[in-house]
Amino acid sequence: MILQALNDYYQRLLTQGVGIALPGYSQEKISYVLVLSSAGELVDVQDVRVQVGKKLQPKLISAPQPEKRTSGVKSNFLWDKTSYVLGVSAKEGGRSAQEHQAFKELHCNLLADNTDPSLQALLKFLQQWTPEQFQPPLFNAEMLDSNLVFRLDGQMQYLHDTPAAQAIWSRLQAGADSKEGMCLVTGQRQPLARLHPAIKGVNGAQSSGASIVSFNLESFSSYGKAQGDNAPVSEQAAFAYTTVLNHLLRRDDSNHQRLQIGDASVVFWAEAANAAQADAAETLFWEMLDPPADDVSETEHLRQALDKVANGRALRELSPELEDDTRIYVLGLSPNASRLSIRFWETDSLGNFARRLAEHFQDLALEPLPWKTEPAMWRLLHATAPSRDGKSKAEDIPPQLAGELTRAILTGSRYPRSLLNTIIMRLRADGDISGTRVALCKAVLARDLRLGVKGINEEIPMSLDKEASNPGYRLGRLFAVLESAQHHALGGKVNATIRDRYYGAASATPATVFPMLLRNTQNHLSKVRKEKPGLAVTLEKEISEIIDGLPPQFPRSLRLEDQGRFAIGYYHQSQARFGHSKDEDADTTESTEQGAAE
Repeated sequence: MILQALNDYYQRLLTQGVGIALPGYSQEKISYVLVLSSAGELVDVQDVRVQVGKKLQPKLISAPQPEKRTSGVKSNFLWDKTSYVLGVSAKEGGRSAQEHQAFKELHCNLLADNTDPSLQALLKFLQQWTPEQFQPPLFNAEMLDSNLVFRLDGQMQYLHDTPAAQAIWSRLQAGADSKEGMCLVTGQRQPLARLHPAIKGVNGAQSSGASIVSFNLESFSSYGKAQGDNAPVSEQAAFAYTTVLNHLLRRDDSNHQRLQIGDASVVFWAEAANAAQADAAETLFWEMLDPPADDVSETEHLRQALDKVANGRALRELSPELEDDTRIYVLGLSPNASRLSIRFWETDSLGNFARRLAEHFQDLALEPLPWKTEPAMWRLLHATAPSRDGKSKAEDIPPQLAGELTRAILTGSRYPRSLLNTIIMRLRADGDISGTRVALCKAVLARDLRLGVKGINEEIPMSLDKEASNPGYRLGRLFAVLESAQHHALGGKVNATIRDRYYGAASATPATVFPMLLRNTQNHLSKVRKEKPGLAVTLEKEISEIIDGLPPQFPRSLRLEDQGRFAIGYYHQSQARFGHSKDEDADTTESTEQGAAE
C-alpha cells in the first residue's frame, strides 16, 4: 500500500512537470562544473552552488542515478565526488587512487567506441589528468569531496544530458541480467530490481542512504530467493517510490511536505483534482502539524480553519481551493540499523484529519493559555524529555513516543498510555511544571473521558474550578496555596521551595507530606500576618476552603490519573495568583481589613 501510493504520486508529479527526476535519474547535490575543451583540456571550473541564508549550498541537478555504495568502490556515470573524478580527497589515508581508477575504467569502457565530441573530450581529459594538477587558481581545498559534473566549452547542457550520454545510460539501465517477474506494486510482469535505490534525508540514517526494502543476510531469504527476489518490485516502481521519497525528504525552506517529529522524519502529500488544490491542502496540513510560532497572519489562518471544522463547516469557506475530501497520505520514517522503520502510515481525507487535529487542540486547551499559538507536535514531545533550566534535548525524547503520539492525533484514538506516565515522571523528577506538560496531562484525561474510557468519569476543568471535588485536583490547588504562603513569607531568598523539595511526594503520597506542610505553613502565615495581615487572612481562607472539600484523611496515594489532576489543579491555582496585578497585595490587604471591620 505504501509503495503503491508513492509510485502513484511519482506518476502524478511526472505528468505535472514539477521537476521530479526522470526514470534512471535523480536530483543530486552538485557544487562545481568542470568545463572541458574539445581536446580534453580543463578550461574552467564553475561554482554552481546557491546562496541559502549565509551559506553556499550545492545545487540540485538531475543526474544519472548514483551507485548504491556501502564499503565497495563503484563509480557513478558522468559525475561523482572529487576522489572519483580527480583522485583527490580531504580524507587522509583514503582510497582516492583506487576510486579514481574505477572512474577512469568505467568511462573508458563505456565511451571508447562512441564518436560524440563531448564524450571523447572527457576521455581525453581522463587520459591526461593527474591528481597533482589539483592546484590554484582553478582548485582550492574547499572543493575537496564535493560532487562534480562536466560540460563541453560552448555548450549549455551537461555531458550527462547529451543524447549520446542518455542513450548509453538507457542501455545500462536495461541490464541484460534483469529477471522478469510479477511486480508487487504495479501488478504487471516487468524486469525486477535486485537492489533498490538509496533513500536519503531521514534523520539518523546512514548519510549514504538507507532502504525500506532490503535483504542482506541469508536468514532473511526464503525458498532460495535472495535480495530483491524476496519482495519482487520492478525496476520502474523501485525507482519511482525512492525518487519521490527523496523528493519529499529534501531539505530546503520551500519544502512544506516534510517535518521532524521526535526521531521520525515525516512526509505527507495530497491527492486532489488539480495541483492547486493539492498544494493548498498540503500547506494547510503542514500548518496544522507545525503551527507557525511568530507569523500572525498564518496563525489566524490556522485558527479560522480549526474553528470551521470544529463547528462542522466546510474548509472551502476558508479558501475555494480547499476541499474536505482531498486525500492526504502521511508517512513517518525512523532509522533502524541498515534499514528504515515505518513509524506510522495514515491516510484519510483532509476534512477528517482537520477535525481530529481540531479535537487535539481542544483537548490541550488550558486557561490561561501557556502559548501564543497552538503547539507543534515536536514541541509537545520536547515536554516529555528531561528538562534542565527549562530546556530539553531531542535525543532525550522516548523513541517510540513520537510515532504513538502522532498516530493518536491523526486517528483520533487514545493518546499513548505511556504519555501520561512519562509526563508525571518528569514533573516529579525535575520539578518543571510547565504549561505544556500540564496541558498534555489535561489532554490525556479529557480525551479518555470523551472516548468513554472506563474509570474516567469526572470532567477535567479548563480553568480554575473552585467547586471541583476531585481529591487530586484539590490537593494540587492546596499545594499551590502553601507554596504561595512560603513565597510571601520568605520572598525570593529560599534556596529550595516546597515545590522543589516535596512536589513529587505530595502528588503521589499526599498523607506523608501534607500534614507536615500545613504545620510549616502556620509559621509562614505568622510572618505574613505581621507584614500583610489582609493577605494572611486571604491565604487562610483559601486553605480552609480547599481542605473543606477534601476527605477527613489525606489519601495515602493517588493513582496516575489523579496525579495528572494534581498537576492541573496546581497550575490553575498558581496561574490565578500570577494573573493578578502587581498591586494585588495592597488591594487585598485593604479590602480584607474593611471586611473584618464590618
